[in-house]
Amino acid sequence: MSDATMNTVGGAAGTAQRRGPDLDAKPHGSVAIVVLGLLVVGLGFVVQGLVQDISSAGGPPLATAAIVLLGLALLIALGFEFVNGFHDTANAVATVIYTHSLPAQYAVVWSGFFNFLGVLTSSGAVAFTVVSLLPVELILQVGSGAGYAMIFALLIAAILWNLGTWALGLPASSSHTLIGSIIGVGLANQLLSTNVNVSGVDWGQVGGVFKALLISPLVGFTCAALLLLLMKTVVKSKQLYEAPDGNSKPPAWIRGLLILTCTGVSFAHGSNDGQKGMGLIMLILIGVAPTAYALNRALPESSTPAFMQATERVEGVFTARAQNQTVPADQARSRVTQAVQEKSFDKPEVFAALSGLAHDMAAQVQGYGAIKHVPAEQVQNVRNDMFLASEAVRQMEKQGMAFSGDEHAALKSWRGELDAGTKFIPLWVKVGVAVALGLGTMIGWKRIVVTVGERIGKTHLTYGQGASAELVAMLTIGAADVYGLPVSTTHVLSSGVAGTMAANGSGLQWSTVRSIAMAWVLTLPAAALLAGGLYFLFRQVF
Repeated sequence: MSDATMNTVGGAAGTAQRRGPDLDAKPHGSVAIVVLGLLVVGLGFVVQGLVQDISSAGGPPLATAAIVLLGLALLIALGFEFVNGFHDTANAVATVIYTHSLPAQYAVVWSGFFNFLGVLTSSGAVAFTVVSLLPVELILQVGSGAGYAMIFALLIAAILWNLGTWALGLPASSSHTLIGSIIGVGLANQLLSTNVNVSGVDWGQVGGVFKALLISPLVGFTCAALLLLLMKTVVKSKQLYEAPDGNSKPPAWIRGLLILTCTGVSFAHGSNDGQKGMGLIMLILIGVAPTAYALNRALPESSTPAFMQATERVEGVFTARAQNQTVPADQARSRVTQAVQEKSFDKPEVFAALSGLAHDMAAQVQGYGAIKHVPAEQVQNVRNDMFLASEAVRQMEKQGMAFSGDEHAALKSWRGELDAGTKFIPLWVKVGVAVALGLGTMIGWKRIVVTVGERIGKTHLTYGQGASAELVAMLTIGAADVYGLPVSTTHVLSSGVAGTMAANGSGLQWSTVRSIAMAWVLTLPAAALLAGGLYFLFRQVF
């Protein structure tokens, strides 16, 4: 789009032709060298971390077939984050590019770097929110053929849909796509299973996540519009509400504001979206190399007394509600699994099974001295028991079951100890995802940038509009990250731009708005169909 003519800018001042940014200029050669160096270092760190974890965990060496599957699965998972980078993060740089605050080639490098930092500093809460959407039995048996089929199907489906919408220049949501893929796998798993108790899709959990995806664009549109109107009332600088004059840069303070908001959106996007790939990578690692990744072996031995104390407290809660019933240890796990699948807990035999499961876990950890000392042959069983117990507590709390204040405190403390042992992300995983997401940001950004910068509003983006949309996106995504909710950077930012155009009276290009809305509507069912079909196919392969 070098030297391309932008849309005619209307308004009281009449019409004028404005030149768009140069999107084809190449960065200085030193930038490419630095990026390539970081890529090599990052990938080297990933390989070293993976090899070191597996070798230090002990147990039998991985078979050649397992190593091939692990490498392929990790490659596809990182490929998803790479596509996510150039598909979603382009939204973060569109405003700073189209206001000439930064040249395009430097804006994407800047955004990629802060995406990288966002991934590295993320909490991991979003990662396991996404994982909890998957069918329980597939999570427990992620190392089985069905588990491999699940991982490959949902990742490949998400990549294909993202690439398709990117090719059309449509800012569709990677989060929306991934959740659609999960729904497709869950439904296919339910249809293919002969077990009537198979869990399928956790519609309650999907509903909660879907609400966040539905509300966030509305928040983006409304809040960006209101913020722009507020800025016009408080900040009287006429230049802030004008489109760039030719290719001239904005005043320093406006430029600084726009670069700051671009930085915030990039960092928040990395922190939120990067976690989705992390959760799936952890499932892959648990399935292929459970000895190293099923339990958090980084937990110190000093954490064992707290785990024992929390288990003792919660065992008392369960025993009191079991009404003197008992469930044999060999049946406790299957009974809790059934309760989690059916989401039915308020029964004496379920509490008796939970009490037995808690007692057995405590006895094993105490016998081994610490979680990191659990022998290789028992790691998967202990991890599954801890996951099941944590999921049962989560669902009971979500259903609002009647517990006293002390009982709630005991359940929360125990769940925290269980999650510390099973829900963790090694540093090398974060680095791998950060490299993939950051590199994707720097490579395939142009198509979506043109859509956001030129095809949503009828007039050129002003400085104030860019700052309002970016600031709202940054705060919305950051808040979602704190609460562990996966939201769409694409929808928040593009709806924010639309909101500022509406508030400014600039007008919207309804053909683009309709296309974005259509992509939003079709993404979930299309991704679900793709993933469901691929899951059926891969079940025949694995």
